[in-house]
Amino acid sequence: MTLLAHDRYCDEITHQVEQLRAVVTSGADLSATVPTCPDWSLEDLVRHMGGALRWVDALVRSRAQENIPPERIPLAKGPEKRGDAAALDHWLAETGDLVVGALREAGPDTEVWTFAGSANVGFWARRMTHEITVHRADATLAAGLPYEVAPDVAADALDEWLQLVEWVQRNLPKDPARDLSRPGGSIHLHATDTDPELNAEWLVELGEEAISWRRGHEKATVALRGPLTSVLLAFYQRLPLDTPGLEILGERELLEFWVDRAKFG
Repeated sequence: MTLLAHDRYCDEITHQVEQLRAVVTSGADLSATVPTCPDWSLEDLVRHMGGALRWVDALVRSRAQENIPPERIPLAKGPEKRGDAAALDHWLAETGDLVVGALREAGPDTEVWTFAGSANVGFWARRMTHEITVHRADATLAAGLPYEVAPDVAADALDEWLQLVEWVQRNLPKDPARDLSRPGGSIHLHATDTDPELNAEWLVELGEEAISWRRGHEKATVALRGPLTSVLLAFYQRLPLDTPGLEILGERELLEFWVDRAKFG
């Protein structure tokens, strides 16, 4: 497993912001419920994502060594008026410019507070790349629009998700993600539409103390096969396991157990 370059993450955040803005300005109903986040409307989701980016911008620019409460972040909640696609689009564009500028200026190795793993700016570049990648999927599902993501980003999103779940299990014993023990159980993820060089296959072992995982083709208790984007979104609980194109081989119950419980935060 190799991280993407810092500039690649920054470029992708810029791209994902542009794609999310395209959803906002597509004529989609901003008040529509997001199927994968039913407590939110499409506008709520966009404001949440923009607010997260503004929060990270504040952390990085100030080289924060502790968390900054969201209420202290200027314009973190978005435009005052709701239902105004143009204002929401302008705010999101400005937000993207701010956070990417801060990430590029700081560089990946600058120390800053994080909630897990490495306490540096590189953590936030990667985390925001995948946060917006998945939330844009939420937005496109709500708007009925097509969704795609670059293979290297999708593969890294799965790596990061597994790393975060493992970190939570080892460091936050009361988190629901801690309850994933199935000694002897394992899950194989297999993308069927990528170049072999990407090595878009994973083995996840559900050990007694914490999961362990690695890239590669290995036998498992259950396997999930299909296009990489679909595998990513199903593993992130954004697509049903019965989505056309996905195939489950082996003990389906174990995969359902994972999808239901592998969450953090």
